[in-house]
Amino acid sequence: MFRLFKSRRGIHLFSGAAFTPLIKVVSAVGLVMLLSGAHPTYAKQISQGCLALQEQYPQFKGVTIVDAINPHTPGYEALDPQDPSQYVGFDIDLAEELGSCLGFKVSYIPVAFSALIPTLQSGQAGLVISDIYATEERAKAVDFITYSKVSDGVLVAKNNPKKISGINSSMCGAVAAENTGYVEVPLIQNLAPHCTAESKGIPTVQLYDNNAACIQAILTGRADTYVNDVNTVDQAVKAYPDKLEKAVAVTLPYYVGIGVPKDKPAFRAAMFAALKEVIGSGKAAMMLKKWGLDAGSIPEPAIISSK
Repeated sequence: MFRLFKSRRGIHLFSGAAFTPLIKVVSAVGLVMLLSGAHPTYAKQISQGCLALQEQYPQFKGVTIVDAINPHTPGYEALDPQDPSQYVGFDIDLAEELGSCLGFKVSYIPVAFSALIPTLQSGQAGLVISDIYATEERAKAVDFITYSKVSDGVLVAKNNPKKISGINSSMCGAVAAENTGYVEVPLIQNLAPHCTAESKGIPTVQLYDNNAACIQAILTGRADTYVNDVNTVDQAVKAYPDKLEKAVAVTLPYYVGIGVPKDKPAFRAAMFAALKEVIGSGKAAMMLKKWGLDAGSIPEPAIISSK
């Protein structure tokens, strides 16, 4: 026996003690959506550009699309400290703004970082906006629409006791805490031959499911460093100024992207156009400023796809 339950994030289907989001596949577009008659509420005014997009892509208006997120990155996506049933951050605001522009609402499904792409591929979500780097390898599984440049920070304990200066030989013998599936993992592991050639210990990588766990590994002394998006590192230093510091910032040849299904070209085109509208209006820059992120990190949007 199933029953419906309406929460602040939409309609859910319950079966006994277990429950899962009620997902309705809309055959006309093949996206994972929840039908909804509610109107988007994030943006106070809809621009003429967005109204034109709603006319061009009417199939997305009035529905709810599920966004897979890993809500452990303050500034990007995290639980609202004032209301733990809700999510807050730049990525959340961006998802809401894009939904408002195209006329759909957004529902969220929290998963481990390594499960973001599989959740999209399995049809449990219709998009991924969760500070995920749009690498060529990941683009074999989903298409990406880029919205931010990547600059990593190297997080260490206060006073940098291991004198780590980047993803280089200074990490030899060090213990790095990283998220499963992060691009930094192979970069650190690839240091092993160089460390061996210098008669130094190879770096050890501890894998975790989210940023908070990685940061805790340094705070508790289990790890020496954590390499991730520089804004994430800066947020950690801000939260623990007496215990953590940023050793250095390093540039990586990646962009952060919105993940969309490969077999939904109309949705990809609509999201690409909506992102350009949101960036062009200046709203994206205002949202970055709101969350204390680098407003200069916004690139010209591009689509990254690989076979």
